[in-house]
Amino acid sequence: MPFIGNQPALSYTSFAKQDFTTSATTSYTLDNPVTNANELALFINFVRQEPTTAYSASGTSLTLTSATSATDDMYCVFLGKAVQTVNPPNASVGASQIVDASITSGKLASGVLPDNTPAFFATMSADQTGIPDVTWTKVQFDSERFDTDSAYDATTNYRFTVPAGKGGKYFFSSMVLITDVQASQTIGSIDYAFYINGAQNVYSSYIFINYNPKTYNATVNTVFDLSAGDYVEMFIKADTTAGATFNINQNNTTLARCFWYGYKIIE
Repeated sequence: MPFIGNQPALSYTSFAKQDFTTSATTSYTLDNPVTNANELALFINFVRQEPTTAYSASGTSLTLTSATSATDDMYCVFLGKAVQTVNPPNASVGASQIVDASITSGKLASGVLPDNTPAFFATMSADQTGIPDVTWTKVQFDSERFDTDSAYDATTNYRFTVPAGKGGKYFFSSMVLITDVQASQTIGSIDYAFYINGAQNVYSSYIFINYNPKTYNATVNTVFDLSAGDYVEMFIKADTTAGATFNINQNNTTLARCFWYGYKIIE
């Protein structure tokens, strides 16, 4: 039927309830006034009492036929007082009541959505010098820019270890600058590799024909499917003329000339 004024908001109805602190008495005070005992459903020790026989009520006064004890559990439901709200009752809304694609990330609590962690970024505090020819040598990235889960060891093993409960696919990338090949020697080839659990897994290879540099940037990128406890390290090998040693040149700068980083991919 038609009405005058604003359209009422949809409301949800529940009955008001009152819990009592019991003692050895027959008299209690109600939170809401009633006309008579029939407007209350009274429960003592979870047993519903008969109105007018077990209790009477008028206004805010509740009178029991028999006194309660301090150990009794007593509450009432106000049958004549329905509480209305525009908010649905707790746990009453399910997935079928929500419009598809209607919830934005701004409405979700922090930590509900997955993120790209663990994540780390490591660089070098100084040059790594005297690296021997044709020998796989671990690259010592000993300085961290960030390490969300304290999963990168920058002091002893220079490795990233997957934390407990954080297995999955990870992206890794690294770059180093090889310089200072001894005397008049040059670089014939470079291999730069990711090791997993101490074994070579993925590497990039640079072979120089008709051009033998003394300085070169080596890079490598990959995605690994890792389990908790797996660890990843960086190793390098260069073949120089006449067995010369070489350096990885960070140049003692605060800029990340040599670095590697990694993060968990959201699946």
